[in-house]
Amino acid sequence: MAAAAPPMALRGAPRRLLLALAVFSFACEACEKVIFHTPSTLEADRLVGRVNLVECLRSADRIQSSDPAFRVFRDGSVYSAGSVVVVDGRSFTIWLSDTRTQAQEQITVVLQPQKKLLRKRHARETVLRRAKRRWAPIPCSMQENSLGPFPLFLQQVQSDAAQNYTIFYSISGRGVDQEPLNLFFIEKDTGNLFCTRPVDREEYDVFDLIAYASTADGYSADLPLPLPIRVEDENDNHPVFTEQVYSFEVPESTKLGTSVGQVCATDRDEPDTMHTRLKYSVLSQTPRSPGLFAVHPSTGALTLVAQNLDREVVDKYELIMKVQDMDGQFFGLVGTSTCSITVTDSNDNPPVFRQNAYEASVEENTYNVEILRLSVEDKDLVNSANWRANFTILKGNENGNFKISTDKATNEGVLCVVKPLDYEENQKVVLEIGVANEAPFTRDLALRTPANRAVVTVHVQNQDEGPECKPAAQHVRIRENSAVGSRMNGYKAYDPETRSSSGIRYKKLHDPNGWISIDETSGSIQTSKILDREAAAPRNELYNVTVLAIDQDNKSCTGTLVVSIEDVNDNAPEIRPDYVTICKPKMGYTDISAFDADEPIHGAPFYFSLANPTPEVNKIWTLSKVNDTAARLSYQKNAEVKEYYIPVMVRDRAGQSATKTLRVNLCDCTHPSQCQMTARSAGASLGKWAILAILLGLALLSSVLLTLVCGVVGARKKKGFPEDLAQQNLIISNTEAPGDDKVCSANGFMTQTVNNSNHGFCGTMGPGMKNGGLESIEMVKGGHHTLDSYRSHHHTLDSRVGHPDMDTSRYTYSEWHSFTQPRLREKLHLYNQNEDHLSSQDYVLSYHYEGRGSPGGSVGCCSDKQDEEGLDFLNQLGSKFTALAEACTKR
Repeated sequence: MAAAAPPMALRGAPRRLLLALAVFSFACEACEKVIFHTPSTLEADRLVGRVNLVECLRSADRIQSSDPAFRVFRDGSVYSAGSVVVVDGRSFTIWLSDTRTQAQEQITVVLQPQKKLLRKRHARETVLRRAKRRWAPIPCSMQENSLGPFPLFLQQVQSDAAQNYTIFYSISGRGVDQEPLNLFFIEKDTGNLFCTRPVDREEYDVFDLIAYASTADGYSADLPLPLPIRVEDENDNHPVFTEQVYSFEVPESTKLGTSVGQVCATDRDEPDTMHTRLKYSVLSQTPRSPGLFAVHPSTGALTLVAQNLDREVVDKYELIMKVQDMDGQFFGLVGTSTCSITVTDSNDNPPVFRQNAYEASVEENTYNVEILRLSVEDKDLVNSANWRANFTILKGNENGNFKISTDKATNEGVLCVVKPLDYEENQKVVLEIGVANEAPFTRDLALRTPANRAVVTVHVQNQDEGPECKPAAQHVRIRENSAVGSRMNGYKAYDPETRSSSGIRYKKLHDPNGWISIDETSGSIQTSKILDREAAAPRNELYNVTVLAIDQDNKSCTGTLVVSIEDVNDNAPEIRPDYVTICKPKMGYTDISAFDADEPIHGAPFYFSLANPTPEVNKIWTLSKVNDTAARLSYQKNAEVKEYYIPVMVRDRAGQSATKTLRVNLCDCTHPSQCQMTARSAGASLGKWAILAILLGLALLSSVLLTLVCGVVGARKKKGFPEDLAQQNLIISNTEAPGDDKVCSANGFMTQTVNNSNHGFCGTMGPGMKNGGLESIEMVKGGHHTLDSYRSHHHTLDSRVGHPDMDTSRYTYSEWHSFTQPRLREKLHLYNQNEDHLSSQDYVLSYHYEGRGSPGGSVGCCSDKQDEEGLDFLNQLGSKFTALAEACTKR
């Protein structure tokens, strides 16, 4: 099956036909209709014919074909742009234009299908018979938005089987039995393919149909044939900008050639054709002149082409943008859009003072007051950094009396006095004020415009003020140890108006040591005590006295009189320390140093020597110099280990000397601390902890004696209690003191028991004292004894004294005193010894806390074995025991 061709001359012609393109050019006048005879189907890029463009319009610079299926070149050649079907004829127009002279001409081109000429076959010619071949797809296209007439013939489909059989043709696909329905149909008998209505290429650019050839009985004569039908584009779509309104911003200081923005348009026509080749241009600008912006014709980029931007003149421009297809040719379709360009502010206008000179006045001695406001003009955008002003005092404020700031609301410079002015020093101050913006100036403005300045004259007004204490600190020198009543110049204040000190009274406000008195009228001073430089605080040879100056109007000022005390060599060097320990033989010497409270001119170097030593000291000890403030005390190897008293004299450079006797302990030790502990234990005097221990012991003894006395008095008054009442309060126990028939050792004491029995009661000195054993007494750090043992001992005695059958005989005070005193002294001596019976540095023994409820109980020096006897109930006898307690305490 193949597309229909002109009738064959002979039936036996070969199957493959070579179509020769016959081009006829009819001579006609220029710019008139031109007719070309062409085959019914033209392949792409085939020469259709040639027209005479020169004769029509020689100066033509634009050549355009109205039918995009054909291209026209400058030499007049006409070529097909794609596959074209010419069945019933086709026509198009060639436009010629001269853009310079605006001249236009047109040539109409008519295409007519070529007619085949049939000729008779000669008798001797061989009849060519067509060989059977397979049908193939034939290129086919149709014009978008065709005007008809409809149905529009497209092509004919034929099958080779039609030579022998009756063939029926049919088609399917989009446009037939798929949307859009019934757009194409084929004649069943002839195979002619028709289109029923116009087609929009932007909706359907190609239709892929399938052609079928079958016999009357439904037999498929050939395989289905694909029939692609391409829709040729027509320039029927206007280009459209992507936005209706474009908004751009450009600083007014933008340089020439800077890109402002870019516009963009789209065209729905076929890409990569003249229909979609767009060209951009600026139609108009508001304000109209001058033209500041240009657009690139191909990219749509907007650039600044004139350096006349000034926001203060025009702050916004509107451009009407045009885009045209067909590469901008006059017959191309056009689209428009609006471009809004806002000119943003740049700091291209400096702030300018409204006046070049200002005047203000202020009273002296006032501060933190506003005296002047300075206004400026700035054409830049209000309330922006380009408009806000920064003021600076350029000259005249060397003393820091003024400060200028900006009022954010009014953009004015506010000049204030922040430090008091003195009329007597300056009656007029001239300031030079500069102003700039917060934002830096543009480079061009900074180069061509100097900084704006204004001169401000400030007049200082006089005030009636009090005396002035200037300088605030005045110095005077007094020699140390000067006689009481020595007079010298003192403090001077003056009236700033008269520059005189007359009429001013003086009063001393503060004198740390009371060394100075001040004359009320003259301000001179005299010493009221002997001045000691070494006693002044701080020790810097300066002594400060605060003085109050008062004028006749009772206005005052305060100043300081700085007394510089000149040093006198009134202090001899002093040796430190008093006591020295030397370990023999490890230490062969010791260094001693001296200190002088006087100034260095009266101090070192010091000279050390032995002062009238005994022959023993002179023989064993020697002094040698170490440096300006120290000497080395050495001993001979045969020196005896003991304590020496060595008189040492030290003298300063001015001859002031002092003698001090050093206690030097020459000890057989490895470290001086060992000798110090031994010396402490061997000393005759008791330390503070030992004294405190004695006082606590006496207090304990007194409490025991008071308990015994209470018991004796109660027994003598014979106030017994009923037996049943006693039994209700006291539980009769058979628990006995250690050993009924035993006599306590010398470490305890003996008591007479009930019925003169030999029941002994021993006051033990801790658990370790039994059987004559000696152990040190526990003490809590801080000097407090453990008193639990004493309390238990006290309760035991009370319980036995309160017994109705108890004997009234008790120990006398002298017996207790004679018993306890030797033992207390013995304990105190033992406190100062360690486990090796050597002198202990600290007799207070520290024990680690072992927690509550220790099974060992108390180990105090006078504790009893109450825990073993089970007498704890005595601490919880209740309210009924009150009567017994009253009987014991009543005398």
